[in-house]
Amino acid sequence: MTKKVLLVCGAGASSGFMAAAARKAVKKLGADIEFKAKSESEIGEHLNSVDLLLVAPHLKYMIDDVKEACEGAGVKYGIIPQRVYGALDGQGLVKIAMEFLEGGEQ
Repeated sequence: MTKKVLLVCGAGASSGFMAAAARKAVKKLGADIEFKAKSESEIGEHLNSVDLLLVAPHLKYMIDDVKEACEGAGVKYGIIPQRVYGALDGQGLVKIAMEFLEGGEQ
């Protein structure tokens, strides 16, 4: 079953580039993961349709709110490492998402 990952940033632009890089990497790696990107203001609208929420590193200040919302919805969550986000490392993001989805630390 395809796992759904939502990436969020301030306005959805940089996470959109990150999601595009991850989609390319998914094809190369053969992972069964779907990535989409939204702005942080849209989290509540999409939380019930995803398995994992990954937050851009510059939004780590809001992780407590994200944690509360995700735990209430039964969704895993995490912060994208700056080295992955800054480099638009699609393969790195896919690997991180797989670790979270397989039960890694939040």
